[in-house]
Amino acid sequence: MAAKGDLMAWIARKGFVWGPSPELYGGLAGFYDYAPLGKLLKNRVEAVIQETFVKHEFWEVECPIITPEQVWQASGHLSGFTDPLIKDEQGNVYRADHLVKERLGKEAVELDGKTVSLEAATPEQLIAVIQAEGITSPRGKKLIPEIKQHSLMLGTTVGLGQEAYNRPETATTTYLPFTRYLSFFRDKLPFGVFQVGKAFRNEVSPRQHILRQREFTQAEAQLFLFEDQKQPYEPFRDVKDDRAAFLPAGGEQQDMTFGEAHKRGHFTSEAYGWVIRLAYTLFKNMGIPADKMRLRQHAEDEKAFYADDAWDVEVELQSFGWYEICGVHDRTTYDLGQHAKHAKQRLVARNEATGKKEVPHVLEIAFGTDRPVFSLMDIFYKYDEQKEQDTFVIPAMMAPIQAAVFPLVNKEDLPDIARQIYEDVADAGLVATYDRSGSVGRRYARMDEVGTPYCITVDFDTKKDGTVTVRERDSTKQVRVKKEDVVAFIKDAMSGKQKI
Repeated sequence: MAAKGDLMAWIARKGFVWGPSPELYGGLAGFYDYAPLGKLLKNRVEAVIQETFVKHEFWEVECPIITPEQVWQASGHLSGFTDPLIKDEQGNVYRADHLVKERLGKEAVELDGKTVSLEAATPEQLIAVIQAEGITSPRGKKLIPEIKQHSLMLGTTVGLGQEAYNRPETATTTYLPFTRYLSFFRDKLPFGVFQVGKAFRNEVSPRQHILRQREFTQAEAQLFLFEDQKQPYEPFRDVKDDRAAFLPAGGEQQDMTFGEAHKRGHFTSEAYGWVIRLAYTLFKNMGIPADKMRLRQHAEDEKAFYADDAWDVEVELQSFGWYEICGVHDRTTYDLGQHAKHAKQRLVARNEATGKKEVPHVLEIAFGTDRPVFSLMDIFYKYDEQKEQDTFVIPAMMAPIQAAVFPLVNKEDLPDIARQIYEDVADAGLVATYDRSGSVGRRYARMDEVGTPYCITVDFDTKKDGTVTVRERDSTKQVRVKKEDVVAFIKDAMSGKQKI
């Protein structure tokens, strides 16, 4: 039996995420089922993504999941998208950098007088650390001092044998229609596009629940612009006074405005700072508290080879501490340049300021939508020791179920009135549930456990004066509202216009 206050047990028991899937056949690591409440929560996260990007003038596209081999040769994934693997003397296989991090309890080590990120360490550096620290496998077995690179690409065949791959990210497929974008946007830069869809990575030993899967949903936005458009960048002026916690490479974490961060040289350009702020805002819009987020810059040896600069949005989780949930990269001309070379086509646009044909730069926001879903469950799951009860205090706008409707008792015509109110709430576009079983107190508790912010109870006074009781989850306060006004009241309460 799971311990009380166990997050993972609650996630499965209350119908958020099940797995590894398929559970009926024992499960395959890295694959999970989104249960009914988890799917509703994931839908809310992805709706925020779409709303936020669209508001900032990014246009959504949808590209194929399966793409020919030559695409991934051009992007560098076939040769460079790998994990370092090491075996112990019994033949058990581990990801070397993760094993060292877990054993040492830190992200970086000192080697030859330099600080080296373990995820960016070479095989030789990892072997040196393993031998110097006497690191063994989790089973206590000696590690064989040899590291092999394992491709994360998940291959397939199309038709009668054409080699292809399931995409490991959405970004590369987003770049490929570039010439079509030019036509759609009337050859005017900058322009932004984004994509939300499935991606696949052949992880050796995926762990940490839905934070690291073999099949996951990726969301990535790309801003195409010329190099001379990156600085100055007019939209940055509107956001430069916004604040966040910054952790520059090699520096100390401190709170500052985006404008101050740019003046101190933490961003390569105003446009890049604007994109980082957009990523940060995206997660704030999902309800993740500002005091649980920070922006962390990659060190030189940690940056991807294509990145001129790279920052992560990190969230402080109850389960895993500070955890990366989004990467923001200045990719310069790398992607369009590579695909132009391999496709033997010019991927350029005319810069009106210079009159020249130039390869645009790309600024990218990239993350898996499963990570903010897990973050919301992790941050807002609570266990009430006094009541011995799970609670989910997620912001109302993100709650899977937004309202519940109860008849006080199952007699006279209270159930009929409650059913009509339920239908009114559902017709208004809110996700609601109707529950007539058990005591009202128990029904409230059931809704608190899954984060439902508002419960509407129909009682005998409803028949007298046409009012119902609306109860708010976190404060447990109750107010009487006219039944014909209850939908508007709930909507106003969810948006913060109305307080109970």
